[in-house]
Amino acid sequence: MLSMACNIAGVSMKNPIIMASGTFGFGREYAEYYDPAVLGGIAGKGLTLHPRSGNTGSRIDETASGMLNSVGLENPGIAAFLQEELDEMIKWDTAVIANVGGANLEEYVQAIALITENAQKRRTMNCRGVDMIELNISCPNVKQGGMQFGIQTETAREVVRKVRNVTTLPLVVKLSPNAENITQMAYMCEEEGADGVSLVNTFSAMKIDIRRRRSVFANTYAGLSGPAIKPIALRMVHQVAQAVSIPVIGMGGICSVEDIVEFIMVGASAVQVGTYNFVHLRAGAELVEGLEQWMQREKVYSLDEIRGVI
Repeated sequence: MLSMACNIAGVSMKNPIIMASGTFGFGREYAEYYDPAVLGGIAGKGLTLHPRSGNTGSRIDETASGMLNSVGLENPGIAAFLQEELDEMIKWDTAVIANVGGANLEEYVQAIALITENAQKRRTMNCRGVDMIELNISCPNVKQGGMQFGIQTETAREVVRKVRNVTTLPLVVKLSPNAENITQMAYMCEEEGADGVSLVNTFSAMKIDIRRRRSVFANTYAGLSGPAIKPIALRMVHQVAQAVSIPVIGMGGICSVEDIVEFIMVGASAVQVGTYNFVHLRAGAELVEGLEQWMQREKVYSLDEIRGVI
């Protein structure tokens, strides 16, 4: 029998298709268009310890074969997520992944400790909590002049180590493509006890308003995502999958079943779909159905048959 099922760090998923953080909210809006239960998982909107209002000015701008965003991690904060969003996400019977960022090391540790405590408390009541944490190390460290945690391996090491010490939940680290050495970064995550890595986050990019003679974005730079980055993301996932033994979740410009298959063939255990959600509101449902049809057509009965064949 054909099976699309996969397992990431002990978390069982009905298929490898996860909605990427920041592109699907917590699922409520998209639930008006299709049942999120068809998905393998949902990586919720990026969370921080305290609520954030996000960046001022333009936040999203379309570019050739992609999208630029400078949202600035607008989110309700950990406490509000646990009280107001989590129960709804759990109802959809799909893996719930909490994407967590922070402005400094202390915020990361406190935020993840809260999520872990909540999950443990729910377990004692035979209730589900967050299934997995996706640690976003692409956030700027305000104590080091705004340098991203995820650029230098040794800076990121401290974050991963401290977070690993405060959570028993499966921990996946989301890697920045702007890292000095992404394979070295991934290997470090494995050394420090991460259960998996996900990549790539957006590329640092820019767009100019030539009429006003300034950057389109108040923060000057923004994050580039969409089909334009897919070939580079695919190369990075291929390199990382060969460098580590933990699961790799691939993302970057996925807009078709063929894209998903490519990422799995280079070694991804699962994939995340991001920008395509803005292009097509039923993207998740379409891709799940399409992947099943492709497997039937190609007589691939398990994704393990093609995973890492490149």
